[in-house]
Amino acid sequence: MKLAFSLFRYFPYGGLGRDFLRIAKECQKRGHEVHVYTFLWEGEFPQGFHHTQLSVSGMSNHQRVNNFSKQLRKSLLAQPINDRFDLVIGFNKTENLDLYYAADPCFEAKARQQHGKLYRMSKRYRIYRAMEESVFAPDKNVELLFISDIQMEIVKKLYHTPAQRFHLLPPGVDRSRVRPDNADEIRAKTRNSLSLRDDDKLLLMIGTSYKTKGVDRSMEALASLPEPLKSKTFLLVAGEEKLKKYQSLAKRLGIEKQVHLPGARDDVPDLLLASDLLLHPARHENTGTVLLEAIAAGTPQLVSGVCGYAFHVHKADTGKVLSEPYRQSEFNQTLLEMLTSDDWQNWQRNALRYMRTSDIFSMPEKVADIIEETGKTRSIGNVYRNL
Repeated sequence: MKLAFSLFRYFPYGGLGRDFLRIAKECQKRGHEVHVYTFLWEGEFPQGFHHTQLSVSGMSNHQRVNNFSKQLRKSLLAQPINDRFDLVIGFNKTENLDLYYAADPCFEAKARQQHGKLYRMSKRYRIYRAMEESVFAPDKNVELLFISDIQMEIVKKLYHTPAQRFHLLPPGVDRSRVRPDNADEIRAKTRNSLSLRDDDKLLLMIGTSYKTKGVDRSMEALASLPEPLKSKTFLLVAGEEKLKKYQSLAKRLGIEKQVHLPGARDDVPDLLLASDLLLHPARHENTGTVLLEAIAAGTPQLVSGVCGYAFHVHKADTGKVLSEPYRQSEFNQTLLEMLTSDDWQNWQRNALRYMRTSDIFSMPEKVADIIEETGKTRSIGNVYRNL
């Protein structure tokens, strides 16, 4: 098939971008032709893919999103009649999709939780609501690929979308995160490169949008540790963000020497092996693939209960899940208990056992299967139906 994939922005360190890339590569491996539409691409472009970078205008995100949807439709319709796309797969909500990969939480649900009626009169709300309706409305012909059963049920309730359009996916951990045979050697080498001693504790956070992921919460927990444990504990945050605010916070908390903010890193698998604990006290988190990446590496976790994949941590007994609503005092105390616990090796063994016995890898293959099945049942994609 000739497949069109659309996403607003690709950058190599975001979860959405990595999911897209692995799905598109799986489709390419099966012999399908991959075309990608974005308005921004950062990093190396995959061999064999075809890329169209759309020129979008607008002073605000919602204006650019609306413009992207219009430009995407225009570009798709410009294809010669005998060379049209079989399917359009979207990783953000836009019009005219055949399949939508639902990595983002439901906009309408967030709008109702966080804003009043006045917000629903804004242009921003109307645009995002229209994009969401173009994907979820009962009369739309879009297959919905969900990675969160919680979000799936929210959408069903709010939009009354027919159940047969939903596909709940297994997790899709990249196998590069699996703990290798020489893990101890990698751990020692990486810790040495970070100037860590054998008795130092390394806390790791991974992800963009530091506020959403709770980087400030982790800094406060680190600052609350008693001496001499605090001076031997270090926090490394790997991910894109404007760092000045968090550098200032570390200084204000008196832990600037223990906090490392290197930005995005290419050596995340090595950092997972070098770490003693993955922290993920997120304020919002649709799933949290990083939790499963830590499980695959054998790194214990301390996470907030809002994470969609937090149940894996509890089920596998690979760390601790904080109660909701979030309390900083609970996080502080639990971090202290975990850093001084004798259960570290048990958590690691449990993680590796869970990794070997659970399906946490097959998402890209499952999505490719659904794409192929959808292609068999549709003679023409949604973007061409009303011509």
